[in-house]
Parts: sequence; structure tokens; C-alpha cells
Amino acid sequence: MGLTKEKKTELIDQYKLHEGDTGSPEVQIAILTTRILQLTDHLRSNKHDESSRRGLLKLVGQRRRLLAYMRIKDFNRYKTITERLNLRQK
Repeated sequence: MGLTKEKKTELIDQYKLHEGDTGSPEVQIAILTTRILQLTDHLRSNKHDESSRRGLLKLVGQRRRLLAYMRIKDFNRYKTITERLNLRQK
């Protein structure tokens, strides 16, 4: 159900800030967004899968906290990542 290794490395390459970057907020938010979209599609066809729904809510909360951190630390980077991923801004 999770991301394949190829998809994850593709996301890291696309959103990294420098060589060897795997843990910057941009990379983490991109990976979380992809997993959230996958789980949302899964839950559309499996409406009664409550454990996946709980996992989805945890991922959404984690992404929300990372976005709040980026908004406080560097608003320009926050604005860039939300536009690239088509996320709503507060």
C-alpha cells in the first residue's frame, strides 16, 4: 500500500534542496501528500476500512504540523511548496 522505492526516490529528487537531502520539510511534505492521495483513493473504494482512515488522519495531521512549521520559519518556501503540490493555504 505504501510508496514504491522508485516513486519515493523520484519525489526526493524532485523536491530536494541540495544533494543528499532526504529529510527537509519540502521532501517530507511531498511524500506525505502522495501517501495521502493514495489512501484517499483506497478509501473511496473501501468505505468501511476504519484502520486505513485512522492512518490517513494521522498523515494529514503530520503534514499539517510540517506546513505550520514551514509557515513560521520561511514563508516563501511555504508558499512555494503549497503551490507546487496544489495545497490550500491558511
